[in-house]
Amino acid sequence: MKRVTLLLIITTAAFTTFKASAQSSLSDLIKSGPADASKLVNAYADPLFKGFGTGMNSGWNNTAKTKGLLHFDLRISATGAFVPTSDKTFDVTKIGLSNNVRPADPSQTISPTIGGDRNNQGPALNIYDNNGRQVEQFNLPSGALSIIPSPQVQLTIGLPKNTDVTVRAIPSINFGSNAGSVSMIGFGIKHNLMPDFVGNKVDKLIPFDVAIALGYSRLNTNIALDVKPDDGAQPENGQQSTDFSNQHIEAHFNSFMVQAIISKQLLFFTPYFAVGYNTASVNAAVLGNYPVTTGATLTAQPTYTTFPNPVNIKETTISGMRADLGFQLNLAIFRLYASYSMAKYQSVSAGIGFGF
Repeated sequence: MKRVTLLLIITTAAFTTFKASAQSSLSDLIKSGPADASKLVNAYADPLFKGFGTGMNSGWNNTAKTKGLLHFDLRISATGAFVPTSDKTFDVTKIGLSNNVRPADPSQTISPTIGGDRNNQGPALNIYDNNGRQVEQFNLPSGALSIIPSPQVQLTIGLPKNTDVTVRAIPSINFGSNAGSVSMIGFGIKHNLMPDFVGNKVDKLIPFDVAIALGYSRLNTNIALDVKPDDGAQPENGQQSTDFSNQHIEAHFNSFMVQAIISKQLLFFTPYFAVGYNTASVNAAVLGNYPVTTGATLTAQPTYTTFPNPVNIKETTISGMRADLGFQLNLAIFRLYASYSMAKYQSVSAGIGFGF
């Protein structure tokens, strides 16, 4: 029960981070209109996407040694991915915004990403209509966090022929009708290579284990939003929808990793080193109807246009090599795990588990 509670705490922390950042930032970013909003959201949230990808590829293995037939290991762990300095800011003039979105001060174009400075807002952007009239101004959001958290819970079972299979999952957790939900599923496999070459005498002839492993996981999240028209704004015409009740983010994160692992069991302590290749991708959409101020009446009352599904992002966020260094402690049936990952987004993972 304590482990379930820990999982809920970790998952809630990660989900709350995502939701708070989305709610506080998107209402302003969407003001730039669908095409420009997608570019701004992608630039701002880029560290979040990469951090989730890094975390989802972490914590799969902490030893090259495989388990005996039907022996198992159940673990809960969490990863924190560190946002590098290069991804803490972005230049609004370098992301391909249209001429309708311009910095209010041409000398102020550097804005924090979600992983940037939390104490200062980004530069002000002016929004113009197709006739060149300014209809809106807003500041880009400040940063929110420099460490991107992600949880993992997985069950590993030993199979014949020195092979382990792992199932990683977070059951669908609903945070309420006005919040959203999150779930995850993943599968992994690991094979100890040494017995294939040396046979049953491997423990006497080779003082270490070497394995090849791969893992795939998919995290799904649905986050409710509440973006209203600007104060005093009216629909541009009778064709504009005024139903904003189904606003939400739907995001899917996919990750894949293959790695070679070497480890050495020293009584209850097993250090390991792994090197491999990992990828991650995101498919995220802001769905529902969103009011965007696009003009004004002759009496200067702002008017809005309703845009359905204004933001769509689909891209590969991580693709490259990574190395992991860590250890596993076996304390009777209990396990403690810790590791450090070296890649563009460095990360640390720690967890607890039990098995035999």
